[in-house]
Amino acid sequence: MFREMRRSDRALTLDEAKAYLEKQEYGVLSVLGDDDYPYGVPISYAFANDCIYIHGFLDGHKIDAVRKNPKVCFTVAGDTEVLPVEVSINYTSVVAFGLAEVLPMEDEAGRQEAFEAIAFKYCPRDENTIRYIDNNKAKTNVIRIRVEKITGKKRPGKPRIG
Repeated sequence: MFREMRRSDRALTLDEAKAYLEKQEYGVLSVLGDDDYPYGVPISYAFANDCIYIHGFLDGHKIDAVRKNPKVCFTVAGDTEVLPVEVSINYTSVVAFGLAEVLPMEDEAGRQEAFEAIAFKYCPRDENTIRYIDNNKAKTNVIRIRVEKITGKKRPGKPRIG
């Protein structure tokens, strides 16, 4: 179902890929958008319990796309270092494939888990953040991606030439 990584010599272990996905701040959600054009949107997120959680407005392009086709891809990348002499770049990247769903408003426990995962990743676990969640969750959608496959790759640093 999923292709094997071509450069397996650069593969991260599953645990390394998950840890990298947990620590990154932003990723790109890719969906099949309007008129079957690919649509990739940079977004903040949280990764917990083998799920990626994303929040957004009650309607819009990504919400419509997920409802139309739940198969998505989520990508994070970083730790880059341009190596001009080698005409190369060091990097780390993780790609996750999964099935996305817009959590129904009636799924209060699932939505609360998602809001807390996202909020507490970026903000302190305090009364202000909890109040913010409570004041905004009725006007915010949550997308949960149940991850089916995660791969990660890293081009490690090499001694510079010259």
